[in-house]
Amino acid sequence: MANYFGTDGIRGEFGKTLTCGLAFAVGNALTQIKRNPNIVIGHDTRLSSDALSLSLSAGIVQGGGKVVSVGTIPTAGISFLTATEKFDFGVMVTASHNPPAYNGIKIFDKTGKKLSDEQEEFLEEFFKSQQINEFCGNYAEKLNLQKKYFKHLVGAVSTNFDGLNICLDASNGSASFIAPKIFKKLSAKVHTFACGGDGRKINTNCGCLHVQNLQKKMKQTNADVGFAFDGDADRVIAVDKNLKIFDGDKLLYILAKEMKNQGTLYANSVVGTSHTNTGIMVGLNRNKINLIRTDIGDKYVIDAMDKMNLTLGGEQSGHIIIKTHAHTGDGILTALKICEIIKKSGKTLGQLFDAMELSQCNINIPVKDKIKVLNNEELKNLTNQIFCQIAPAGRILVRASGTEDIVRIMVEHPEKVVAETLANQIKNFIEKI
Repeated sequence: MANYFGTDGIRGEFGKTLTCGLAFAVGNALTQIKRNPNIVIGHDTRLSSDALSLSLSAGIVQGGGKVVSVGTIPTAGISFLTATEKFDFGVMVTASHNPPAYNGIKIFDKTGKKLSDEQEEFLEEFFKSQQINEFCGNYAEKLNLQKKYFKHLVGAVSTNFDGLNICLDASNGSASFIAPKIFKKLSAKVHTFACGGDGRKINTNCGCLHVQNLQKKMKQTNADVGFAFDGDADRVIAVDKNLKIFDGDKLLYILAKEMKNQGTLYANSVVGTSHTNTGIMVGLNRNKINLIRTDIGDKYVIDAMDKMNLTLGGEQSGHIIIKTHAHTGDGILTALKICEIIKKSGKTLGQLFDAMELSQCNINIPVKDKIKVLNNEELKNLTNQIFCQIAPAGRILVRASGTEDIVRIMVEHPEKVVAETLANQIKNFIEKI
């Protein structure tokens, strides 16, 4: 098992669990598994991103590699450029949805896919050693490469958005500069919130974890639809004209139906996770679409898609992978495709979504030692009792976050009060451990 990598790269508080020394080691390790690699690096808007990006670059250059920095860009942009510009690796410096004090490192292979668990473990073996090449590599900035990602996104839709009134919340992150330009390029009327790119405020009372602020902005502007991204724009949550929230489950459902109608949903199957609402599965089945579940984490969704050659997958959190256009979650791309469906159909998000979700109660509990909590025998007995109590009508999921020191609880049941009561029962028990 990897010591540094979690479910979505390396993640930690800058200067504490994630240091410039570790970033240097990561960069240098890449030169030890690939001789003189050509590597593209991008980052989000966090104040620590420059320090970590330069440390990564120093490790690569010392090991004989070539670094091309493209500056502030969404994670999906690094994935896209890695594959299309034929880099050996792509590296994104970001902590995604985490607070400003945190940062992280995501690594992509030459095809634009995130490294597998096995590849991450192998890379870690070289962290303690250093490659000092007789001839150092070099570092260059090519910010113009971002234009290729911009054109890729604009070209992903087959209609303009003339007449659509759209709100965008970029979470002061990677989407701040590019998302408004794209939607304006496609003739939409655009209103923005948290699109200033202030890394000191990234994910702070904005973005997909704080959708209430987007709702307020939409009410003020009478917008048709709104989209809230996270810090690196690989997630998106939507809000419809009636201010109802559309999470990744709902967006996945809408996209799956549309792609099936277009004949682009391979095998009429879609990949979700253990968190995907059972009501979504029932709705998809009603439309003769099969739902395949994986562990939580977009890398596991993508892995399942690759193995079965499927074209659509996603998570409730808002990671949506549309494989006909991208090899990783792309919040801007997802928002564009949703707007394309709205424009072509003439329907609102509420009209496009006709599934009946079960009540889900989700609670996140900060803990000092999430593994110790989950290994508690009394907690295991309690969750087993609850599972027996609610099955088969309901489900329960208690797990450790792969990116934070948090234990996540999910209880799903047809009756909201039952889901909330049982989830809070588990929460109260964990807080006593």
